[in-house]
Amino acid sequence: MTKALLVRTALNTAARLAPGPAGRAVFHLFVRPAGRSRVKPAEERLMAAARTDRLPVRGKEAVVYAWGDGRRPVLLVHGWSSRGSRLAAFAEALLDRGYSPVAFDAPGHGDAPGRATNIIEYRAIIRELHARHGDFEAVVAHSFGVSAALFALRDGVRAGRFVGISGVGSFALLTAWFQGAFGMSDRAMRAMRRHVERRLAPEDPEVWEHLEAGWRPEDLDAPVLLIHDASDEMVPIAHAHVLSEARADRARLVVTQGLGHRRILTDPQVVAATVDFVTGAVPDQTAGESTSSRAASVASARSRRAMPRSARA
Repeated sequence: MTKALLVRTALNTAARLAPGPAGRAVFHLFVRPAGRSRVKPAEERLMAAARTDRLPVRGKEAVVYAWGDGRRPVLLVHGWSSRGSRLAAFAEALLDRGYSPVAFDAPGHGDAPGRATNIIEYRAIIRELHARHGDFEAVVAHSFGVSAALFALRDGVRAGRFVGISGVGSFALLTAWFQGAFGMSDRAMRAMRRHVERRLAPEDPEVWEHLEAGWRPEDLDAPVLLIHDASDEMVPIAHAHVLSEARADRARLVVTQGLGHRRILTDPQVVAATVDFVTGAVPDQTAGESTSSRAASVASARSRRAMPRSARA
């Protein structure tokens, strides 16, 4: 019997006998990154030029990186099992335009100590960086960082524009993926939800609803650019449709082909489109024809696209 099968069997059995401890154990599995990534050679020069700092967060610690003179700050938010340096191409392009990029490694990621983190801690990091740097000119986020950034932006953090790349738009879809990937039973997933509600966010009895992209979209009063690859192997494009439909009056969706979940972050045309949007070089309300590499389409988010029924729930 493999280790994964042993873990799955143990947790599913425990969920029947001791749902409290089982819920805690399933949650710890859910929030633990799959390995720790390192700085890539192409990222080294920019990261070496950053001002670094340590940021306490709920008993843990994040590592913060900043560039520029502090004026016109733009926050960069990395995804799961990733690190701030993965957004180096955006940081460098923004720095060249006179902006001051700010990035971080969440606990358990990159150079930050620890073994795990969660969306509540991401929000705490973003809140503190907002307090330090003031309102952001924009927030650029990738993957899980999109959900975390939106969670913070609906809770007092202010930004002039928002770019979500390969974004997780639905925690319902995310937890459904986790359940299928790890073979968790419905009982085990219910135990994890109760653990989150009672231990992680006891002050917010509707925390799961508040994590969804469709919750209070009017709280993000800023233009939104969404970029997602049609063949994303990590986050299905259904998430992009959830995000775009939630903000149909303010968002544009760019769909690329052949870039996947990671290469999209270094594609020159994706970087250029993002920076043009952040700097206002592209009009807010025009879908236009500026496309990313191998773009399949550029469309207003008002255009509804077919997606799995589960994504509409």
